[in-house]
Amino acid sequence: MSYSRVIVAGLIASMVMGMWEMVVEQLVGGNGFWSPVTYIAATVLRDYQQVGTPVPFAALPVALGLMAHMMNSVILAAAFALIAGRVHGSLQGSISLGAGFGAAVMLLMWFLVLPVADPVMLRLNPVSFLVAHMMWGAALGLLLEWTPGLRHTLRSAPA
Repeated sequence: MSYSRVIVAGLIASMVMGMWEMVVEQLVGGNGFWSPVTYIAATVLRDYQQVGTPVPFAALPVALGLMAHMMNSVILAAAFALIAGRVHGSLQGSISLGAGFGAAVMLLMWFLVLPVADPVMLRLNPVSFLVAHMMWGAALGLLLEWTPGLRHTLRSAPA
């Protein structure tokens, strides 16, 4: 699998996840549309650990949050590509594996990483955060394995 395919898949999957999370936080979470990316930026912009809700738009935290979100997505897409590349199955299997991978990433982040590195992220709705990660993984599984116009199985060519 080419590096460019993994990078593009990671970037597109990050947009799927990010837009879901931003809309849900605006409509249901009460934190506001800009909260997910601002909370990500709070890892380095420590003043934003105390930001009020709804979170207002501010260019620097939004830009840093988007960059960090997309960078992490590409790194995790590369990890997923290594795992998925060892599995032989269907396109649907890759999507399911991706959704499971996304859920595992979320659980590790929520319980191990965020409490230490960026506790303000724990203000996000955990159910929507889980769904967002599963959507990210499913999109990643689809994008890494889908070929337009062809029915195929994962890695159908002999190894």
